[in-house]
Amino acid sequence: MKKIIPLLLVCLLTAYSCHKNEASGSHPKTDTITNTNIPENVSTHETAEQISGFPATGKKASDFISGSYEIQYEAEGDLNQDGLPDLALVVRKKADTLAGRTVLVILKNPGSTYKLDKVSTMVFPDEYNSDGYKMHDPEDISIEKGELSINLYDIGPNGNLFSTFKYLNNALVLTYIETYNMGAGSHQALYYEPMKGKLVQEVTNTMEEDTPTNSKTFHLKKENYRFESVSPDNIIRKVYSLVDVE
Repeated sequence: MKKIIPLLLVCLLTAYSCHKNEASGSHPKTDTITNTNIPENVSTHETAEQISGFPATGKKASDFISGSYEIQYEAEGDLNQDGLPDLALVVRKKADTLAGRTVLVILKNPGSTYKLDKVSTMVFPDEYNSDGYKMHDPEDISIEKGELSINLYDIGPNGNLFSTFKYLNNALVLTYIETYNMGAGSHQALYYEPMKGKLVQEVTNTMEEDTPTNSKTFHLKKENYRFESVSPDNIIRKVYSLVDVE
């Protein structure tokens, strides 16, 4: 029965890729920022404002949101480890539920104000696909122990997708992705640390009575993915394609 695992894994990977491509609709995201032509003397939060159109400073979360947007999720915690409570906001347009969502990272100043530091239109996936199907439910965002976590749950074909970001030398970088997907005959989990180039794959064969789990570690190229320009969903699909199933 052990010889069945590679075939099951091929099926699982193929199904995952197809479901992801279908779910993402006709406008797939890429891992690049298109507008980076900013003068060198512009500060980080002013750069974020110029790229995103959101205000650079404010005294509360709502100050960063215009009338056409609403805050869907909000998290508070010390993200840059300076002893002050920062904010992370997931915002969406009120009039278009199919539009992409934006995540704002807002750092607390020593006084009573906040500054917009990072903006991403990619780290949080679209809420619905082109057919109006909700992609993940539930969803949550949190800040704990200097880490920003985005957790997306789905018992269906999309699977769970958990990603973690951390400030390193003033850059907010992707440090961890975890996925769990259920397929016909097997379940699979991936644990990926891009900065270390370490990928752990666990495949559980549900066609055997004792449901054995086969674990394998891969050593990939070390990567440095920035919060502003990365889609964890795209990254994990790329990692899937690198997994050796032979």
